Amino acid sequence: MRIVIFGAGLIGGQLRDRLQEQGHDVVALGREAGIDTTTGEGVAAAVAGADVVVDLTNSPSWADDDVLAFFRDSTRHLVEAGAEAGVGHHVILSIVGADRLTDAGYMRAKLAQEQGVVDGAVPFTIVRSTQFFEFVPGIADAGTDGDTVRATPAHLQPIASADVVRHLAEVVTAPPVKGTVELAGPEPLGIDELVRRWFAATGDRRTVVPDPRAGYFGAILDDAALTPTPGAGAWLAPTTYDEWLAARG
Repeated sequence: MRIVIFGAGLIGGQLRDRLQEQGHDVVALGREAGIDTTTGEGVAAAVAGADVVVDLTNSPSWADDDVLAFFRDSTRHLVEAGAEAGVGHHVILSIVGADRLTDAGYMRAKLAQEQGVVDGAVPFTIVRSTQFFEFVPGIADAGTDGDTVRATPAHLQPIASADVVRHLAEVVTAPPVKGTVELAGPEPLGIDELVRRWFAATGDRRTVVPDPRAGYFGAILDDAALTPTPGAGAWLAPTTYDEWLAARG
């Protein structure tokens, strides 16, 4: 298969390597490739001859208006170029619970991205994943005030990025489902507990204070907001958070 990945970051680089190991013709394009998905510059040439397009792009600004414009415009250009080029499968990576946290501008933007794919002319698969283990340090930093981190005890069901890539590679090389699939880690854990275990593993001396009002990047959570949707048949990854921490040494 000829597979074009837009976004060469944490997931895109790993996905490119895994698919290349399987014998596919794969390119992962970051911003340095001179392609601007928000204006469409270079997109048509990039997708020419592709069997599958994988959209792993992200907005450089998370301000509400900026992120909405990014995903709306970027998705439109990618889908339109894919339809013109005869692409047979358009895959995006979205977020489990995006439709339950519409108070957050970023989640509204991801829903706009999903809708742009649904409304487009290219067969698609929307992959919704829970948060990655690799983002726990950023969550901690966002809640830090001095030597204290306020973190909600509401649950995430986070997942190792390598497990996301493992299943995403299967989705990318399979026929489009014309719907949504969910990926999640094996266990729900409070965000305060995730941060506390990260600190214990890394020797960070900050104090974690459970605070249900702390929220999550502007959204107030309950235990169901960012965990798999009941009845959705989410694929549960094998790697636990403690295993992932141990593997990092």
